[in-house]
Amino acid sequence: MKQLTGLDASFLYLETPNAPMHISGLSIYDQSTAPGGKVRFKDIIENTNNRLMSMPVMTQKLVTVPMNLDHPYWVTDGAFDPEFHIRHIALPKPGDWRQLCIVISRLHARPLDRAHPLWELYIIEGLDNVKGVPKGSFAMFSKTHHAAIDGTSGMELTAATHDLSPDYQRAHTAATVSVDSQPSALEMVIRSQYNSIRKPFHLLSVARNTVPGLAKVVAGLSKGQLSRIKDIPRTRFNDSVSPHRVFDAINVPLDDVKKIKNSVPGATVNDAAITIVGGALRKYLQAHDELPEQSLAAMAPVNVRSDKDKTGGNIVASMTVQVRSDVEDPLQRLQAVHESSSKAKELTNAIGAKTMTDYSQFIPATLTAQAARLASRWGLMNRMSPQFNCVITNVPGPPIPLYNTGAKMVANYGTGPVQDGLGLFHVISSYCGQFVISATSCRVIMPDPAFYRECLQASFDELLAAANAASSPAPAKKRKARTPARKTKARKARSAA
Repeated sequence: MKQLTGLDASFLYLETPNAPMHISGLSIYDQSTAPGGKVRFKDIIENTNNRLMSMPVMTQKLVTVPMNLDHPYWVTDGAFDPEFHIRHIALPKPGDWRQLCIVISRLHARPLDRAHPLWELYIIEGLDNVKGVPKGSFAMFSKTHHAAIDGTSGMELTAATHDLSPDYQRAHTAATVSVDSQPSALEMVIRSQYNSIRKPFHLLSVARNTVPGLAKVVAGLSKGQLSRIKDIPRTRFNDSVSPHRVFDAINVPLDDVKKIKNSVPGATVNDAAITIVGGALRKYLQAHDELPEQSLAAMAPVNVRSDKDKTGGNIVASMTVQVRSDVEDPLQRLQAVHESSSKAKELTNAIGAKTMTDYSQFIPATLTAQAARLASRWGLMNRMSPQFNCVITNVPGPPIPLYNTGAKMVANYGTGPVQDGLGLFHVISSYCGQFVISATSCRVIMPDPAFYRECLQASFDELLAAANAASSPAPAKKRKARTPARKTKARKARSAA
């Protein structure tokens, strides 16, 4: 039995009927590489069961403290049934990319059942008309609650179920699970009272560690060495969300993204990704006649997980970055994004990213859950000044091929949760030389996700063209051919002598 941290629990408190708080991943596989050229559904169940059941997130369910006096607990479920969590479906005809996006949107919109461990896995067949995907391929769409994992720990789960070669070997022994004793209501109430006594002392310790960072921030802001983003504009992405989701993505060569970032000294691949998103938002809002004069801003999660943190859950902070949607020229926008992200990192480092997660331990369980429900019911997010316009999270993947039950992964995408006031979520991922930007929103806020995908692609194409033009040497000016000088009379006389 393990208690959720304040940050993990916050994703439960923020969940509303219109805003389930799970994160999802979509992977597409070519089963022709598997032994015998085919993967059976029972092979996937067996592989998942044997490789993941030893990980607590897969077998633990939530137990709530009476009256929400404290954060909930994870307790290993003795009635765990993998076939409840792993499901088999097929795309409707014509089985193309649009149909896949529609199915993913509908699956992502459904909340997870809190009576069971908070994850689901869908095996999707019928992808024969998805462009760029080999015939006979299938997809795996995984959903896990954000209270249980973040992007980094999610990648660790992916690594656990995959091999580096197609030589799939079935496990001879099934995984075993140690079942926890179920805590009584009285036991949890006593624990909550004990924690309430300890928290003030812990808070003093965290506050003491925060003082040096705050001093740096105050000094940096007063001297102009640090800056914070002001006047973030309100856009359609800051409205209330509906229960319906939309999803789309672009897939481009990673080498091209690196070429883009190399066009500005010091810029990173992440800067290039933010710049692509900034250009797409500019094009999208311009088309809807809604582009504000000020730049939109994104919340960018920051991984503060150390090598010792192997317990799953969320170990992240965040920073605010301007996407510079106010800059038309693509390379000037990249330069501006690089400067904005550098300043955001300086501010986050001055405060201490880990400190932000430490303060999450003191989130009051009852008040936070009630506040989230009331804010959703009363539409408070529509009246408050926005702190961000969207989320951009970067989850780098492996540069080498991965195989699941012998089937080669050919593409990988991500989806994230949207909520009132924050209705657009981007997942930046890379895999085997590919670079993917996935976008998740709600149908009311973004009724035209395919058009937003076109905006992302156009923004990338524009940046790549500008980077290629900047790196190409200017054509040399043609020199006029020199004509032989005419001999003067004096020179003629000397030459004759």
